[in-house]
Amino acid sequence: MLPSSSISTNTLDELLVWLNPDPDEAASVYLQLREDLTRIFIWNRCIDPEGLTDEVFDRVGKKLPELREIYEGDARLYFYGVARNLIKEHLRKIRTLSSRDVSELPLRSVLEGDEDSSEIREVCLEFCLKRLTNDKRELILNYYAKDKQAKIDHRNHLAKSLGMSVESLRVKAFRIRTTLAQCIERCLDRDTNKK
Repeated sequence: MLPSSSISTNTLDELLVWLNPDPDEAASVYLQLREDLTRIFIWNRCIDPEGLTDEVFDRVGKKLPELREIYEGDARLYFYGVARNLIKEHLRKIRTLSSRDVSELPLRSVLEGDEDSSEIREVCLEFCLKRLTNDKRELILNYYAKDKQAKIDHRNHLAKSLGMSVESLRVKAFRIRTTLAQCIERCLDRDTNKK
């Protein structure tokens, strides 16, 4: 089974045909391309390399109708170009975040006091949520918005509204949650080191 981003099955099929008209070759090229892109993001020390790889496929998928008409040459090169632009966006975002004075963050005042660790964890969660892109933040908050049967119905509706399967939504939410967990751990480690 092929890994999936949030692109629709039809768009994925069209992408595969664009990569190679032979279905078996196209699947092989697709899997290799995913692996290559993920590796590129890892080499560039990007947070969430798999999520950024999904983003590359999402962006190319949205432009596919016009790409098929105007783009000539090896399609993989276009994917690499999109990845290069995403890396630049990622680095700009990191520079913007790192240029902010830590004292501006609500985290600092809580960490210096004798606050309960659950409050510190909550502040770390808020801080880390703000570091996510708007789309990812909205998705993860919506994903955990309901309880019990309402949660199941809500997730089915959310997946349908995003044009993806519930399984794809689950994978995407898992990746975002993993990124958040890593950020929270770094935040809590920073708290421990200050004490």
